[in-house]
Amino acid sequence: MNQTPKALRLHIGIFGRTNAGKSSFVNLVTNQQTSIVSPVAGTTTDVVRKSMELLPLGPVTFLDTAGIDDSGELGDLRVSRTKEALASSDVACLVAEPNAWGPYERSLVESCAAQNTPLIVAVNKTDLADPTPDFLETVSKSTPHVFPLSCAIADRDSAARDRALSEFKRLLIAACPESFLEPPAILGDLLPSGSSLPLAVLIVPIDLQAPKGRLILPQVQAIRDALDSDAAVAVVKEREYRAFLDRLSSPPDLVVCDSQVALKMVADTPPDVPCTTFSILFSRFKGDIDSMAAGAAAISRLKDGDRVLIAEACSHHALEDDIGRVKIPRWLREYSGLDLSVDHAAGKDYPADLSDYALAIHCGACTLTRREMLWRLERAREAGVAVTNYGMAISALQGVIERTLSPFPSALDSYRAALKSGGQS
Repeated sequence: MNQTPKALRLHIGIFGRTNAGKSSFVNLVTNQQTSIVSPVAGTTTDVVRKSMELLPLGPVTFLDTAGIDDSGELGDLRVSRTKEALASSDVACLVAEPNAWGPYERSLVESCAAQNTPLIVAVNKTDLADPTPDFLETVSKSTPHVFPLSCAIADRDSAARDRALSEFKRLLIAACPESFLEPPAILGDLLPSGSSLPLAVLIVPIDLQAPKGRLILPQVQAIRDALDSDAAVAVVKEREYRAFLDRLSSPPDLVVCDSQVALKMVADTPPDVPCTTFSILFSRFKGDIDSMAAGAAAISRLKDGDRVLIAEACSHHALEDDIGRVKIPRWLREYSGLDLSVDHAAGKDYPADLSDYALAIHCGACTLTRREMLWRLERAREAGVAVTNYGMAISALQGVIERTLSPFPSALDSYRAALKSGGQS
């Protein structure tokens, strides 16, 4: 199958009174004439479905419905179809006009609550009237996910459209069910299935930053994921890796290493054995591996004086040779020969404005939820800033990124396409 099955797409139902601007809203989000727009009430007579990729969420289907206040025999049929669409919606978006909140809106809120369907309220037509504080207070009692917009203005002003779309996606990420944010396997799907026992070799350096007596979280999670996939796991330090391979009667099915020893791992690993890094695994597990692979190509396009952000999900005391604060900035400057300005952000201290950066390099995000990481990626995309992560950046700087991305053909294609389209410095 080349397309995401219908049942696996996030279904977003668009509801509201007749002529509230539901179809205009769908057209704004999809950036095409998906639904017919007319000042004549009741133009939408049946549910209009539109499937698309809505980054960073992925495949979604919009359900543009008839007005919830339609009347008459045909209107009753339309309302019936609208209620059926609500039952099929994973998230409901109610398009309302400023200061218009009555039985129709309250009925939809009650239906969403009864079905446990998350609700977003888009207050449209703010070019015609400002929502009053009392109105906004009433709406906020029904859902915390509320935002104002004017589809009319956004239709002719690309900046206004981008702002509205950004806020809608932010609320979608906050509201959508956890099941649509469930990550893929860490490495289990990269191992062969069948009667033989797959073997994953994990190369784990023991350095100053490794907690004494423990492994770091991504390593522990990778071990558990491999065991859950009925695979065998061998854990070895980088100095003993080559000798360990020599003792095996057959090569491993997958090799994963700490990003800092990617160059040695690639040199020691037979060319037909898939290999990658923990950080690259987590770019898929917690975020969007394809977009971050494309972001790695931006390293070759850096210019003198560019600003680079190094972002870490957790806060910790920086050690003498800290990977984010010392090593990556040093490797960037050595690789590029440029005078780069490098900023650091840790924990929740993620910059609100990323537009001044040429590149953001994020850690593996093992302490963030996938929802949080997807939103960080989306904020960077809106600002036009390339984002990659530690593992991809280090692999690129060590000249082995095509090998460490090889288990992920789509990500490798994204990296090559971005490299080709942007050129190299």
